[in-house]
Amino acid sequence: MRDGARDFLARHGWGAADIAPLAGDASFRRYFRVNDRGRQAVLMDAPPAHEDVRPFIRIADLLVGAGFSAPRILAGDLEAGFLLIEDFGDDLVGPVLKAEPGREDAVYGLAVRLLNELHRLPPPLELEPYDRATLAREVMVFAEWYGRAAGLDIDENAYLAAWDKAWADVLAETDRAPVVTLRDYHADNLMLLPGRPGIRGLGLLDFQDALAGHRAYDLVSLLQDARRDVSPRIEKQMLDQYMLDGGVDDRAAFRTAYEVLGAQRNVKILGVFVRLRDRDGRAGYVERLPRVWAYLDRNFAHPALAPVKAWFDAHVPQERRAGWCMEGAGR
Repeated sequence: MRDGARDFLARHGWGAADIAPLAGDASFRRYFRVNDRGRQAVLMDAPPAHEDVRPFIRIADLLVGAGFSAPRILAGDLEAGFLLIEDFGDDLVGPVLKAEPGREDAVYGLAVRLLNELHRLPPPLELEPYDRATLAREVMVFAEWYGRAAGLDIDENAYLAAWDKAWADVLAETDRAPVVTLRDYHADNLMLLPGRPGIRGLGLLDFQDALAGHRAYDLVSLLQDARRDVSPRIEKQMLDQYMLDGGVDDRAAFRTAYEVLGAQRNVKILGVFVRLRDRDGRAGYVERLPRVWAYLDRNFAHPALAPVKAWFDAHVPQERRAGWCMEGAGR
């Protein structure tokens, strides 16, 4: 916890609170539970040199105002990068489902219903678009970090040209009907809140990077989760539920977008997890890369991704995929 955190808490009436660390995420933010004579809250410590808390506040206010369960902001110091936010407790979906796998159908069903409700909310005009430039910047993380660590020879122009062939229809649909896209909608960013009814029983975390994107993006983030195995049965069942409840008219086009955006996200994650190890010294993330490669292989089975699959087949040999990751990147 950085200097100044105690003073921040004291200024807002929490000076006598006990402070205990909570699990962090893949950013520079850190979280702490503060407990003061029975009342609890969470301190977000976001170093201003690396993080800006204002997007978190903006999206939290949007979600709470629309009836979703996002943490209420109790106090903040924007310049110092401290926020005091509502504490949703300890029932993080990922660990809950690990302990109680029989709840998967119900919990994923609730998460899909929440997405359908969220996607009925018009995105605010100030929300930046999830456009070609952003998608391209994200897949370049693979080239920069994974490609460099694996010793791959990557021609950036040819690499992006393959992606452009797959993105065209997806981007056109995104332009026509953008939705609020949280971008990290998965089991470790969802909290079970048993005292709240309906979709309010699912608490939302880590949404500060939201954009106006395609409605398949958060669904594939949920169902192709880098942090836990999601069975093909659950994936198919929840895809069908989303399309039925959401009134998806062209299911083939939606499934194409789902696979294309899944491939884009999974390729980005391959690069991000290697970057976390090589730049930030956080080695545990690369243990998840074989799972991400398995999802990516499922994406590549879709015909729309044939140009991207062909590029990967030509430039990323099998010995530089899942097995290589587990060998410590050839070191």
